[in-house]
Amino acid sequence: MVIEVGDAFKRILDETEKVRDEHTDDMSVLQAIWIVLDRHPELRQEGLAYEVLQWYICRMEAWFAADADMISLKSWDQEQVLSGGHGLMVQGYDPIIKALAKDIDIRLNHRVAKISNGPNKVMVTVEDGTGFIADAAIITVPLGILKANLIHFEPKLPQWKVDAISDLGFGSENKIAMQFDRVFWPDVELLGVVAPTSYACGYFLNLHKATGHPVLVYMAAGRFACDLEKLSDESAANFVMLQLKKMFPNATEPVQYLVTRWGTDPNSLGCYSYDLVGKPGDSYERLRAPLGNLFFGGEAVSMEDHQGSVHGAYSAGIMAAENCQGHILERLGYFDKLQLVPSRGEIHDAAFPLQISRM
Repeated sequence: MVIEVGDAFKRILDETEKVRDEHTDDMSVLQAIWIVLDRHPELRQEGLAYEVLQWYICRMEAWFAADADMISLKSWDQEQVLSGGHGLMVQGYDPIIKALAKDIDIRLNHRVAKISNGPNKVMVTVEDGTGFIADAAIITVPLGILKANLIHFEPKLPQWKVDAISDLGFGSENKIAMQFDRVFWPDVELLGVVAPTSYACGYFLNLHKATGHPVLVYMAAGRFACDLEKLSDESAANFVMLQLKKMFPNATEPVQYLVTRWGTDPNSLGCYSYDLVGKPGDSYERLRAPLGNLFFGGEAVSMEDHQGSVHGAYSAGIMAAENCQGHILERLGYFDKLQLVPSRGEIHDAAFPLQISRM
């Protein structure tokens, strides 16, 4: 049944392309799905199969960290997905961060409160009033921070930049990782929980398959992720255990658990960007565009349509660094050194080992 409904869901999404072509105005992916189901009764599902269909919508929402009624029909499938199967960074991203941070002066616990941009210099002021003066600045804070206006810009950001920040969505997805004393579940990549609505559906990633440790990670996205953050860690873990015991009545209690709260984390206020309904086509370009000595990086400004990904954030950072370096060299009159700026591919070869386990 899961395979059959999955095939039907693919057909439904294929049919939404026709809906997109027929309408000049944008609409949500969910609205387009309902139009397709209204036109094609043979694709409608009933009973348990309907709940499986809702689970597929839930999985789609997890990809964007947003509910299907918020996701743009015109843009949802425009991302350039990298080839290859899913993999898990067994040691997390810590080895990458340490390697990239080597020999760089990084100041922890310096939350930026104000950025003043002059004709030749930039002053960045942190919460305790300390100021740092530089030739330029690269801003890579999460889009949620820009949306919440937590950084004061002087002069104020131009309206076209403010609109770009506003036009993009910033989703929320949370994980509840639970470690058990033993494995009591099958050796599969994920375990799905079906329900009458995508909001009530869910799924667990099986980290035992990739790491050998008895760990399951419950994934929650969109409004449901925000609602989970209203619970205490203990209540959230108890809720997840109720979901797990629907599948495995004899499931043991977790030895320990970890609950993320990206939506309310003051350093992120969400997790990654997505295309809102009605988003103008040039929103990413406007967000990416520099302002004098200010340059913008991060996943939301990725050039290759890799928004929402770590590799997108990395490539956007390299691009911002190149543009910043070129700007400063040109301003200082070092035109002969402009051609020495390395291309994006030369900046960092894979100089450190990564342990990746295929899911």
